[in-house]
Amino acid sequence: MPYKFTFDLSKIPKFFFTELATVSYQTGIHTTALNTSVNMIKKFKIDEITGLNINDAVVLLHDFINMQAANIVDRNKFLESKKRALLLPHCSRQYLDSRCKAVFDADIPTYICSHCSENCLINQADKITKEKGYDVFILPGGSCIPKIFNNTKYDGVVGIACGEEAGMLRPLLSNMNIAVQSIPLIKNGCANTIFNLETLAKIL
Repeated sequence: MPYKFTFDLSKIPKFFFTELATVSYQTGIHTTALNTSVNMIKKFKIDEITGLNINDAVVLLHDFINMQAANIVDRNKFLESKKRALLLPHCSRQYLDSRCKAVFDADIPTYICSHCSENCLINQADKITKEKGYDVFILPGGSCIPKIFNNTKYDGVVGIACGEEAGMLRPLLSNMNIAVQSIPLIKNGCANTIFNLETLAKIL
């Protein structure tokens, strides 16, 4: 959890994220990102809804904008990829105690979902992604990633993470000639983190 603050955007209307992507793409991502972020924060009252101060909100939305810009740049290459993987944060499991029946395989390294809870985000993401032929990795941390990609060759990856973590992951995978699509967490922390399943389905 690289951010020095926690956030929960799950109460923000879903069309906010669609408009953020559209506006940032139309206005030129790097030249107007700061102004775009401030305007979006004011328009959607992000600071009021989340309790974030304006500076933290700007950092957060700036990272979201950069993720979307990078997705757009990499999209065609990703669509042409043949062997794909999904990287999920283990902290999105519904339970992080013995109620979760996922088994950790240290050789890969990943948790393997046991589909023990219908309401678990990881369970739902695992199912819809494997139906599309993806390999799924449920990671306890970013340090697992090099080992995974040293063991198996992928040319497309979808990663779910906070914006700052995604920004660190993308150059690593790009250097391995892997096309990346990132999906932001809309609630961070060390447990019960949240991402949008609809966004995942569209990206896949």
